[in-house]
Amino acid sequence: MDAQGRGRAENIDPADQWVLNPNTGEYELRLSPSAPQSTVPGPRRAGTRGSGGAPRARTSPAGRDKTGREQAGGEKQSAPERGEVPGQRRRRGAPAEPAAGRRGRRPAKKPKARKAVLWTGGVLAFLLVAGAGAGYLYIEHLNGNITSVADDGASTGGFQKDKAINILLIGTDKRTGAGNEAYGDSGSPGHADTTILLHVSKDRSNATALSIPRDLIVDVPDCPTTQEDGTSEVIPGTPGVRFNTSLGQSGRTPSCTMRTVTELTGITPDNFMVADFNAVKTLTTAVDGVEVCLAKDINDTDSKLNLPKGTHTIQGEQALAFVRTRYAVGNGGDLSRIGLQQQFLSALMRKLKSNDTLTDPSKMLKLAEAGTKALTVDSQLDSIGKLKDLGLELGKLDTKNLTFTTVPVIDNPAETVKATVVPHPTTAPQVFQMIKEDVSFTEVKQQKAKEKAAVAARLKGSKADPAEVRVRVLNGGAPSGSAQETLNWLQNDEGVTKSENAGNADSALSRTTLEYAPDQADQARRLAAIMGLSGSAMKPGESVDNSQGLPTMTLTLGKDFKGAGVSLTAPAKAPEGVEKSTADKVVCAE
Repeated sequence: MDAQGRGRAENIDPADQWVLNPNTGEYELRLSPSAPQSTVPGPRRAGTRGSGGAPRARTSPAGRDKTGREQAGGEKQSAPERGEVPGQRRRRGAPAEPAAGRRGRRPAKKPKARKAVLWTGGVLAFLLVAGAGAGYLYIEHLNGNITSVADDGASTGGFQKDKAINILLIGTDKRTGAGNEAYGDSGSPGHADTTILLHVSKDRSNATALSIPRDLIVDVPDCPTTQEDGTSEVIPGTPGVRFNTSLGQSGRTPSCTMRTVTELTGITPDNFMVADFNAVKTLTTAVDGVEVCLAKDINDTDSKLNLPKGTHTIQGEQALAFVRTRYAVGNGGDLSRIGLQQQFLSALMRKLKSNDTLTDPSKMLKLAEAGTKALTVDSQLDSIGKLKDLGLELGKLDTKNLTFTTVPVIDNPAETVKATVVPHPTTAPQVFQMIKEDVSFTEVKQQKAKEKAAVAARLKGSKADPAEVRVRVLNGGAPSGSAQETLNWLQNDEGVTKSENAGNADSALSRTTLEYAPDQADQARRLAAIMGLSGSAMKPGESVDNSQGLPTMTLTLGKDFKGAGVSLTAPAKAPEGVEKSTADKVVCAE
């Protein structure tokens, strides 16, 4: 459903109905003198829209909604009193809504791919602050704005507060919404035109926003996809295709894009968000525009951006034209446009974190309205409460520690006319490993120096001769045969002859570990140097007896294992040549 189909409460803007009480610090419903405030929440929205536009109540056999509350049955809904925030209005021509019950979520059907030119952690955090303090009715109203689709088992199951967070932000090229058909390609099913993997560190001190080029050649894996009738169909994967075909092509959903990102980077996203062209227009308008900088005059007939050199405050259609500009900047390719979009997002985040926005209740509520309408989210983020929890985690970030970067690439060697790119064979894996290892791309003062020094100290000291190293190798999530492959390499190439294949570990590990007793530290340091293990992979503890009854260390190969002889240590900083910028810096587009 697009923004036009959502309706309004007559001539009343919901944002104007809530005011900040300076005594309590909370938002309160402002009523007219003739309409006393009720202490009982208003009627809840009855159901979920089906394929024909008619509402459909969601009930359990016991006659209760998903939360266990009694449903209202056949009671007639009364019209909202003046001053109350009304529920969702039905689409014109749709049947009247049935009796009040719990507001159902939209079913997980084909995604109505909504494009945004992106979404970042800081944006979402402040869009949802209003939801945290507003009243029950308005929370329900915002819930009614949210569209969700199934993640089809492609995610981790949702972000967790005590772990690092990985959110996949997808902007599609689908031309839905008023006026957007004028941008051409009106028949597009909605490809993954602009995609960012947002990684937020476990301690929330830093974040990395990794842009994935639309023309990057990747392998799209097989994708189980939920169909309209609730059944699942596996859409066959395709090797060696553009990344943007991971969405929309052959009926692929955002979960297919999520699986493709995992295939590419080795990182499984926790959640995804999809947004459309209207998101850029509505969000920038809600904050009264964002300031961008141009190093030259731009007159792009394709994107319809016409601005002279200098700084400009843009919003609405002009903001959309800015982020769509491609041929007028850099070398005219998609990589140049990515830089422009990163500049735009940095400017939007700075505006959102400014006092002008945070202290204006009306503006915050308009942002909440715009954000919840613009997004399509996965089934793990299908309520304002869940989005608010995520927003509070992301809101802990400082813009100076949010780094924008792009997957390092080279021209596709298989092409004569350069139109696509492939991952850089050396630096791309290093960037992916940094994100997996939760390594910051910026200098973060909040890092725990004492803990960092203790981990690094495990690698310092004398090293035993390889022939003295006793180790048993287990497979704890690495590809089949990895333990024997490593054993052969250690014995034949590295001189670690006192080693054995101990089979499979009791459970799978995300990272390779080396367990050793204190008196085996010199052996552990030698093996860590051979394997390319970091200090954090070394686990001082107890040794075990091997098949000869002698004390031995235990090397467990985790899911991060890439093959015998491939280092498992992530770089301490971004590799040379990787372009990056932080959200607190103003960069002028060239």
